[in-house]
Amino acid sequence: MSIVIGAWGVELEGGKTVDICPPRDIKITIAALGDVIANMNERTTFKLGIPLLGEDDDDEDDEANEDKEENKTQTFAVCSLTAGKVEHANLELFLLQDEIYKFQVVGKNTICLNGFYIDQNTDEPPDGFPGFSDDEDDDEDVHDLRYVSSDVEMPPDELDMDSDASRFEEVEEEEKVATGAKRDRDSKEAAKPLSKAEKKKNKRQKLQDGTAAPSGAPSADKGVEKKVEEKKKKTEEKKTEEKKTDGKKGEDKKAKAKLQEKELPSGLKIKDAKIGTGPMAKKGQMVSMRYIGKLTNGKLFDQNTKGSPFTFRLGEGEVIKGWDEGIAGMQVGGERILEVPPALAYGKRGSPPQIPSNSTLMFEVKCVSIK
Repeated sequence: MSIVIGAWGVELEGGKTVDICPPRDIKITIAALGDVIANMNERTTFKLGIPLLGEDDDDEDDEANEDKEENKTQTFAVCSLTAGKVEHANLELFLLQDEIYKFQVVGKNTICLNGFYIDQNTDEPPDGFPGFSDDEDDDEDVHDLRYVSSDVEMPPDELDMDSDASRFEEVEEEEKVATGAKRDRDSKEAAKPLSKAEKKKNKRQKLQDGTAAPSGAPSADKGVEKKVEEKKKKTEEKKTEEKKTDGKKGEDKKAKAKLQEKELPSGLKIKDAKIGTGPMAKKGQMVSMRYIGKLTNGKLFDQNTKGSPFTFRLGEGEVIKGWDEGIAGMQVGGERILEVPPALAYGKRGSPPQIPSNSTLMFEVKCVSIK
């Protein structure tokens, strides 16, 4: 975890290389061309040289490690900017305090870097204890008294340093006999203070992999576990809700399909293939229709699928009764299938030669407009 403690920025002239040693940890978030462009057609590249820490530095002296870090530098291109095309780039670079970095601009244009000073040690234990220097912490004779059990109190003249193990075993046996039950003791492991080289390596590891570096003692992140459990619970609840929704949609679809198929008392059968929008067609209105008319054996006898739609006044007897009844209630864009019995079509006389007598007619109709 890091905390922003102040703004940071620097302006780098084109074609120059400068060394920068941050007094605090820095996070660089953006690189942009300066307000004055020296060359509009030239691409300008920002390069960063970072100090490297060797793999075997932990086994050597801290001062020797620091000398080696100064001599090990790797330079890489961070971004390239071109005036009028790409004039800024979002970055996420972390620089450690007291490290020397090389900032290089290849090209004639000026590049401005902006970011923040940050504190990345908010989750780490303090260095040493009040009143003690780092040198004192590294002394084997200095101990943190917070980790000494408070129930072990013996005068100095009674301490037997050669038989420490047997003394604790005897105390444990006496407690078992006196109480008749087992007693669990919580032990705390004193964390060995980290050297300067180890602290720098842990900081670098934190920046490179985006995770907090180990502090030397094992710890359990209960907050992360809690978030994982909450996310898992939300996922399960979402799946359950989706199943309910899908089930409800299926029921609604069945109910809708059931409503789309109906038979009127006159014998006319109506099936809505698509529900339109807007007001419903009523008696006396002018309706424009597209249609395909077939006999029950599939033979086509009439159609209107292009050109001017067929227009009539609904409910005025201008069409067969099956249409006056079957078109009523349709909305613009709606589509229906009408199964018209002979009594609502052409009856015994039919409409030779296309429609024989006593023919049941099948119409696929679509409402184009209602006026």
